[in-house]
Amino acid sequence: MKDQNLNIQLPKQSKLHNVFVWTLIALMIVDLYLIFIWSPVEKTMGVVQKIFYFHVGTAWVAFLAFGVVFICSIMFLIKRKRIFDIVAGISAEIGVVFTAMVLTTGPIWGRSAWNTWWTWEPRLTTTLILFFIYIAYIIIRHMDGAWEKKARLASVFGIIGFIDVPIVFMAIRWWNSKLHPIVFGDGPSQSGGGIEPPMLLTLLFTVGVITLLYIVLLQKGVYIEKTKLAVENYKKHVQEKLMNKLS
Repeated sequence: MKDQNLNIQLPKQSKLHNVFVWTLIALMIVDLYLIFIWSPVEKTMGVVQKIFYFHVGTAWVAFLAFGVVFICSIMFLIKRKRIFDIVAGISAEIGVVFTAMVLTTGPIWGRSAWNTWWTWEPRLTTTLILFFIYIAYIIIRHMDGAWEKKARLASVFGIIGFIDVPIVFMAIRWWNSKLHPIVFGDGPSQSGGGIEPPMLLTLLFTVGVITLLYIVLLQKGVYIEKTKLAVENYKKHVQEKLMNKLS
């Protein structure tokens, strides 16, 4: 959409986004069928084990989101283009939401498996630290001041904060945690694993669906942020015209 007088271009949501949305809805329905009907019930924990699919899927997307923050933060410091700062900020917000889901689904599952809602186990502890790191990142982005200064500071913080992501992933291997299972691979060789083929297929499908959800949310978030910037520029342009007329 374009204002002929002020010559301001407002962003448009891509047609591909709508395709992703409808695809996501269809795949979510299939995924729910796979999780609750098609995949077998785990013998020891029973039906509560099915939260495992959401737990692992949201954990993967949280890592992916913070990985995008890491890459876009580096690109912003190199290129100084605002789009990288926008994508990093939106991805961090999505990552925080998904990390909160991990920290919520984990204790629900753990209550059945460990008979406790929370334990200071290595992966739980490092995940909680990761959550607070990116909460701090978002706070930095919303401080007062010029956006360039905030973007540079947030980029540096986003790069440093990403160090905790591989620590979270490797925590149960480095500290030999007996509570958290190793999903893909078991033992020092990391080969094998204890998940049945139907469960593995459902897990991979769920990870794919939640990844698509992340892409849709990122697209929508970037579109909204671009629209906000366009409106702000429009307001500034109008104010400048009024000031020129008054003077």
